[in-house]
Amino acid sequence: MRHRKAGIKLNRTPSHRDAMFRNMVTSLIKHERIRTTTAKANELKRWADRLITLAKRGDLHARRQALSIVREKAVVHKLFEEAPKRFGAVAGGYTRVVKLGRRPGDAAPISLVELVTPEVAKPKKKASKKKAAPAKKKAAPAAKKAEAAAPEETSTEAAPEETTSQEAGAEETPEAAKAAEAPEAQASAEDADTEPEPAGETDDSAKEGKTSES
Repeated sequence: MRHRKAGIKLNRTPSHRDAMFRNMVTSLIKHERIRTTTAKANELKRWADRLITLAKRGDLHARRQALSIVREKAVVHKLFEEAPKRFGAVAGGYTRVVKLGRRPGDAAPISLVELVTPEVAKPKKKASKKKAAPAKKKAAPAAKKAEAAAPEETSTEAAPEETTSQEAGAEETPEAAKAAEAPEAQASAEDADTEPEPAGETDDSAKEGKTSES
């Protein structure tokens, strides 16, 4: 029975198998991607996820557990420095297995194992009123142009009215002139009726009055 015996044998002894996966997970952390057979890739994914979980914990005991698997201190230091920032927002899914096809020699299925940088969805920002203000500012010059064009149109439209009023005045001038000449003619006739007598006649009457008195 295989009680409490996880993992696959891969036709290797336990010591050979452990040494092989230690080397593979060290290369994966160092280069962030490696290519191997699909069976090894699926098992390597389990080893890498365990190490990244230890790195996210970050205490001294977790570092010593990681050093028992990865024997290079520089690789462990890199893992413990980058893992909390890179994988702190997610709980799992740190690696990805991409199938590449079959190997030319023995037709073994080949896969690519790589570390994944998860994308954290950022909250959408609400549209503020400050963003709507520039749109009003941009619309203001257009309104000013429309206002500037409006007086020109009204002036051009008012011009024909002025001309028509002038033409109407020109047409009404003869009648107005006749109406204005009629009172002048009446006034001149009244003046002619009330003209004083000639000066010579008054002088003669005055002389006659003097002689009669004498």
